[in-house]
Amino acid sequence: QVQLVESGGGLVQAGGSLRLSCVASGRTFKYYYSMGWFRQAPGKEREFVAAIEWTGVTTSYADSVKGRFTISRDSAKHTKYLQMNSLKPEDTAVYYCAARGIATMSSNRDEYDYWGQGTQVTVSS
Repeated sequence: QVQLVESGGGLVQAGGSLRLSCVASGRTFKYYYSMGWFRQAPGKEREFVAAIEWTGVTTSYADSVKGRFTISRDSAKHTKYLQMNSLKPEDTAVYYCAARGIATMSSNRDEYDYWGQGTQVTVSS
């Protein structure tokens, strides 16, 4: 089994920054798993934010966060990060870490096998 634990959420003013972390554990977690971040605002569906393939070289972003958010990973620590800059009130949501059991990335939430419990990000105007 694989466990994902997010941290780093909180309350921040518009224009501020936060960095989310996600630590993966479990004997079945493999170094080649691709990973992603999704978010879900109240009354909305869970949406793709960013993804990174296992080498950390290739990344993908939703248009709404491109240029403001950066995804990265430290494979030795089984940890990935989401650096969020220039935050906007519309970024307010619960942010979820996800892992996919193969090396290639995906923006489709149905293609992820493991999920964290989520961390709340609130951006005030």
